[in-house]
Amino acid sequence: MKARLSWICHGATEANRTSRFPADEPLEARGGQQAGTLAAQIRTVDRAWTSPALRARQTVAAMGLDATTETSLGECDYGRWQGRSITELHETDPEALSLWMLDLEAAPHGGEPLCAVFARVGDWMTSHIGDGGHTVAVTHATVIRAAILHVLQAPPSAFWTIDIEPLGVVEMTSDGRRWQLRFPNAAR
Repeated sequence: MKARLSWICHGATEANRTSRFPADEPLEARGGQQAGTLAAQIRTVDRAWTSPALRARQTVAAMGLDATTETSLGECDYGRWQGRSITELHETDPEALSLWMLDLEAAPHGGEPLCAVFARVGDWMTSHIGDGGHTVAVTHATVIRAAILHVLQAPPSAFWTIDIEPLGVVEMTSDGRRWQLRFPNAAR
């Protein structure tokens, strides 16, 4: 059974613009407008899933999709780092920030370690490998990066080499046995 999975990163938020760990913040006005424009480029959708985060649900609404909320597609729980900037943490707690980036099993923020995000995203992908048709998943850069690692069977350290922008789209296909990255021809 042929399946297509379009991962879409939620629209822009203030946290994106200011390099802060996200809380449950809304989209910026421009992010909602851009999501509406992106919707015109998405062809037939058989099912849609969304993170429970407000910014993801607002992106789905702006795209005009009827999506099911899925906790497995939720953002990493950044614990007490929510709302804080990378710069601030680098200045006030560089050891904890460094530990978090080097040891993906560490959670110095008191939230969820990245390895747990990798596991739940991989489990979700495995459970949906047999879904036919076109699925859209609106979620977060962290989740999409984890999905890419899962498909490539790449080492966890490769997580830091992937950049997903707001409203970035990553395409995957499945033959029911495995997922693979897909780079569609934009000229179609």
